[in-house]
Amino acid sequence: MDTTADGYLDSGRLDNLRERFPYRKNSVEMAVSSEDEILVTAAAGGDDEAFCRLVEKHQERIYHFCFQWLRQSEDAREACQDTFVRVYQSLGKYRSQGRFTSWLLRIALNQCRDRYRSKGAQQQRNTDPLPVIQPELICQNSGPDDLAAIATDLEMLWLGIDQLPTKLREVLILCAVEGVSQEETASIIGCSIRAVEGRLYRARKTLEAWWKSQRG
Repeated sequence: MDTTADGYLDSGRLDNLRERFPYRKNSVEMAVSSEDEILVTAAAGGDDEAFCRLVEKHQERIYHFCFQWLRQSEDAREACQDTFVRVYQSLGKYRSQGRFTSWLLRIALNQCRDRYRSKGAQQQRNTDPLPVIQPELICQNSGPDDLAAIATDLEMLWLGIDQLPTKLREVLILCAVEGVSQEETASIIGCSIRAVEGRLYRARKTLEAWWKSQRG
């Protein structure tokens, strides 16, 4: 995989960003307490290799998160690219008051929200088939019949998740799919932990009711 996230952020766009958003070495004041903090500090100081390392380190997770949100590979690629563009633009504003991944996922979430609300994205979701799911990656010892059943259930499950209200769906994706803690989810979304707990509970109950209705 390329150091620029397999095309998520090509070298030409990085050169353009460097010209538009120059940084000084002391543009960010933060405690250097982790590899991400070190890389962010270096990138904010003009070290493009450090920024590319951040992209390399987090690109797969951000693409995966965007794909779960948008359910279209092209939309997910564009949202992922736009996320790292926004990160580059905002390096000077970053403060290590929380985990870097929380900040990164918050930016990705905002990109996904914007795309999800767009008319074009809605039309594409209504006309394109669900993505192909590979159940063999989940259960390698199952036979063909079992894999087919798992694939059908997974497709149905994601169809149900897509029906959830946005506030419930985003919490379910973050906590249940991405494995983000409720505390970090609260930080990403900008609400209380109690609100996250309530939304997650309602999401699961709503999805459970939908599943039973589909099963007849």
